[in-house]
Order: sequence, then C-alpha cells, then structure tokens
Amino acid sequence: MTDPGALSHLEETDPRTLSHLEEAVPLLQMSAITKRFPGVLANDGVDFDVAAGEVHALFGENGAGKSTLMRVLYGLYRPDEGKIAINGKATEISSPAAAIRQGIGMIHQHFMLVNTLTVVENIALGLKSSRGPLTDLRRVAKRVRELADSHGLKVSTDALVWQLSVGERQRVEILKALYRDANILVLDEPTAVLTPNEVDDLFRVLRQLAAAGRGLVFISHKVNEVLELSDRITVLRAGRRVGTLSREAASRESLVEMMVGHDISAEIRQAPAAGGDKRLVLAGLTVRGDRGQEAVRGVDLTVESGEIVGIAGVSGNGQRELAEAIAGIRAPEGGSALIDGKEVLGAPPDRVRAAGLAYVPEERMRDGIVPDFSVAENLMLVESGRPPFSHLGFLRARTIRRHCQKLVEEFAVKTPSLDTPARNLSGGNIQKLIMARELSGRPRVLLVAQPTRGIDVGAATYIHKRLVEQRDAGTAVLIISEDLDEVMSLSDRILVMFEGRVIGTADPRTSTREAVGLLMAGVVPS
Repeated sequence: MTDPGALSHLEETDPRTLSHLEEAVPLLQMSAITKRFPGVLANDGVDFDVAAGEVHALFGENGAGKSTLMRVLYGLYRPDEGKIAINGKATEISSPAAAIRQGIGMIHQHFMLVNTLTVVENIALGLKSSRGPLTDLRRVAKRVRELADSHGLKVSTDALVWQLSVGERQRVEILKALYRDANILVLDEPTAVLTPNEVDDLFRVLRQLAAAGRGLVFISHKVNEVLELSDRITVLRAGRRVGTLSREAASRESLVEMMVGHDISAEIRQAPAAGGDKRLVLAGLTVRGDRGQEAVRGVDLTVESGEIVGIAGVSGNGQRELAEAIAGIRAPEGGSALIDGKEVLGAPPDRVRAAGLAYVPEERMRDGIVPDFSVAENLMLVESGRPPFSHLGFLRARTIRRHCQKLVEEFAVKTPSLDTPARNLSGGNIQKLIMARELSGRPRVLLVAQPTRGIDVGAATYIHKRLVEQRDAGTAVLIISEDLDEVMSLSDRILVMFEGRVIGTADPRTSTREAVGLLMAGVVPS
C-alpha cells in the first residue's frame, strides 16, 4: 500500500516535469467549476486545464464527476459556478454547437448518434455542405473512409446506426470527432473496442494530434492506458479534484489509491478450473445480423460447470449476435444450443432463462435496464410474478423491498434509495444492479457481454470478483469481451472470434497477449 504521507507531494503537478506546458497560455482553462443536481454535488470547485501539445487524462470512479465536468465543457450543462477560458479568453459555452465553434470535440460514453441515419449522415450532420443547400455525402464518405483506413476503425459508411454494434457506434463517434479536426478533443473510453495493435495505432494518432498543437482530454478507467499515453493525470473523487500528477510522478498504485481513497487489489487471483459437467454446448450455430449478413458462421463451443470461457475479438465480428442467439432474443439460422442437455436454440427468452441461463447484455442502458424504472423495479423485472413476491396476482410489497434492499447491500450498489430512477446511477452501479438481478436466480449458465466496459477500476474489480465466485460455485460462465486484459486475467480458456468464426483458442496461462491480439486481428499462425 502506498504510504499516505507520500501522497502529499502528489497534490500538485511537478513544475519541473511540466514546465514546457506552462510556458504558453493553456488551450483550455476550467476554474472552480461547480455543478449541482437535486441532492447531488457533481462537481465541487474543480480546476482543470489542457495545454497545446499535451494529452491530459481525467481519471476517477464512475460517479466521480468526470463526465459532468466534460459535459459542462461541451455545453450540455451550464455550470452553477466557475469560469471557462479558451486560449486565455473567457467564454460561455451554452450548447454543443457553441463548443464545436470553439474547436471542442467530444466522444461521449453514451453515444450521441441518430439511429435512423447512416454513418456518413451522422458524421455530416450539422456541417455546411460544399454544395450549398445540397448535401455532399459522397465527399464526406470518401474522407471518412480515408480516416477509417488510416486509423484502423473499420465501419461501413452506408450502414444505419441502429444496425451497428456498440463497438462500431463508438468508432463512428471517434471518426466524427476526427472529421471535425477539433483543436480540443475529449475522448471518453475510446479504446474499449480495439485490439492491442489498433490501440497502439490509435495512440500514435493521438500523439500526432497532440504534436500538431492540439490539446487532448483522455478519459479512461484503464490505469495502464492512462500511464502510457498521458502527459498529465488529474484524479477526481466524489466530485472534487484530488490532485494532478505528471506521468513520471504517477504509478498504478498511487493512481488507484487516489481514486478510491484506499488501497485495493487490482487483480483477481484464482485457482485453476476444476472442470465438470458440460453445461452449455453450441454446435454449428449460425446467425444473421441486422443487415441480413451471416454474422455467426458455424460456431462450436462448450462451457463446463466451474469454468470461465472467454470470447475475445474486435467488436463487429459476431459476438453480439452470438450472445443474443444464446439468450433467445435473436432468431438463429441454424445449429444447436444445449443447456444441461436441453435444446434451447430458438426458444423465447423466458424458456431459455427457465432452462438455467442468466444474461448480462453488452448495452446495459438499452437492453439491461428500463432507465425510467426505479432501482427496485429493475431488480424485480424477472421475478416479480413468482412466489414469494406475488400471491394470487398481487405483488407483496414488503417482501419485494426486503429482497431488493438485500441485493443492493450484497452487491454494493450505490444508490440514494430503492426508488431512485436507474438512469441516475453511474455505469458501474448499473452493471452491479444487473448482475444482482441476474445472479439472484442462481443460474446454471451465466452469459456476460462486456462485463466492465466503461466502468472504473473499483467497480470492475468487484465485478471480476463476482464472476470468479460464480465459477467457483459451479456455474458455467461465458464472457464476451473486447478488453484483452480482462479476457486474459479471468478466463480458463479463450476462444477468438473473427468474421463470425472461432479461428483459434488460447490458454491464458501460456499464451502471450501479443499472440491473442494477432488472432483478434485475423492472423492465424501457420
């Protein structure tokens, strides 16, 4: 554990290390920003600045105030107190359009895209056309393809956004910001859907953007990424700025301790899987995507009780369609799916759940919760019609509240009350809520897509611990993740998907990160 006394010198940036950034007026200066919501002080007098030519990371738990601070910068929120200056000149940013005019671009954690428009139409939205009142989508598409090719951000320019996976939508947001050539660029978890090689390529691009004089704000819950890319790191906790460190002065231990206020174990240590009965067996599973293409092509896999099987791959290679077919929310084209020897492929979700499957979807806000329902209502979405929670068609309110309170405490869901709308929770607490609901039914098979996407290291560590506990209790656990470090640390076996097929397997105890990364990119050893 880091000596608390040793942290005192980290409260301010080391002037010797960063003197070159202080010589010029910052591109961005946010001073004493305060933002209040009913019952919540989201930002409490936060100072934050970005210099030309630097990458400044914003690090902290979900709910620490990072997104709120950046939404103030982007004009989505008006600050209750504080000032913003661009290039030394005080300014008021009243809307995203005003932010864009000031040269600010932002990639949001929850995407700001129009689902019924194409990729190119979304990128062109709000921009002036070179043809006056007529659209010039051909020119936009050409430039988008150039950006996509040069940055390794594969996406179909003429696809409708609703047809895209979560990862593909995030790539559209990245391309949208790059297309506008923002001078101040805010990136919220931009690497979640990239292979290690693509992350390296993206980091090279971001460094080039900084070297050209842009200022970048990089928000990430991955400590290693923050340490690798950033020139400075500002840590927020409970809405307040804890401190700003230079990259040279920071360490994994000091950053995590500043973030949560105490030392935590960053890794889950687990014994080898004992193995057991075949709980989930897929044979020749074939599934079509939203655009009619064959997204899953003859996948075979087996998950035994008491093991975690991880599926690695870049977003858009059939993982979402695979998960939805197993869970019964997407019709399969062919194949077989057995849970404890019982065929469930093509069955409706309630029958698949009754057979023993629990499902945590990748897009928690759309598929995992009803955002306007309360915490208690979301916890009871599955069980409310069954004893002991209902009797003769009537809900038993006291029993339901006792059960929900127990789940909130057991899964450490931070919420003001059981009646709080779920949309008001942080991403990590929403994920804990979904896990609590799904695990309360004691499943035989647990399917979890993107277990910790977009959540902080504290919540991620807790969820990883829960997954290992389920494995050790005899559950067959299948995780689908684009975070290679997560797959490598949790899995007993790894399967790699590329273009709808399982193209390789790996043992995380003996395989290298680079070897699995090459498989994710479609490179199969001869």
